[in-house]
Amino acid sequence: MAGQNQRLNVVRTVTMLRVMKARLVGARRGHALLKKKSDALTVQFRQILKKIVSTKESMGEIMKTSSFSLTEAKHVAGDNIEHIVLTNVQNASLKVRSRQGNVAGVKLPKFEYFTDGETKNDLTGLARGGQQVQQCRAAYVKAIEVLVELASLQTSFLTLDEAIKTTNRRVNALENVVKPGLKNTISYIKGELDELEREDFFRLKKIQGYKIREIERQLAAAKHYSKKFAEKISLQKGISVGSAHNLLAAATEKDEEI
Repeated sequence: MAGQNQRLNVVRTVTMLRVMKARLVGARRGHALLKKKSDALTVQFRQILKKIVSTKESMGEIMKTSSFSLTEAKHVAGDNIEHIVLTNVQNASLKVRSRQGNVAGVKLPKFEYFTDGETKNDLTGLARGGQQVQQCRAAYVKAIEVLVELASLQTSFLTLDEAIKTTNRRVNALENVVKPGLKNTISYIKGELDELEREDFFRLKKIQGYKIREIERQLAAAKHYSKKFAEKISLQKGISVGSAHNLLAAATEKDEEI
């Protein structure tokens, strides 16, 4: 993996070790949340894909029916029926508005059609073909409904596809780069702290050994000086060396009591 040999350039201290551990906990939580978000988006993505397939299948039949209804209306009411309808229409009676849905924090645009105002073509084809004209209008209203639904589904499909790609990139980055890097950094800091602890322990052992040797040297020097001083006293006073040692010991005890 890309993050196995990577680590952050940090100071080797206990405080930084705690910071790295906290960041690793945050990275794990973020990875889990993004993974759940990706799963939720994928489920919604598949549902929308099924709806798109079924809507496209029904759209072919609906468009065929509406085209056939237009042909019937032209045949019964005459070819100039289109000109009459367009002349009577000033503003569109069917309009489309958009709103937003929310799926795991991703805003999905949704379109829906609505009727605005009254239709002025109710008397169109009054002389002949009125029923066919109204049937043609109803067929095309149904076609508009299906087209608006398909447009909403396809827009949500593209939005979800981009959101899933972005979320998966973040999940992969956390899993393969951020988390391994933090783990390597924590291992590096622990190793360095252990090495510093071993160095301190070795240094203390060396100092303790030096102090013990120094104490032994001072005791040996004191013993040698005591022996020389006892020999000097024995020569001066004409007593044995053992007696001189006893005198020195008694004098030392007297000094300690004082």
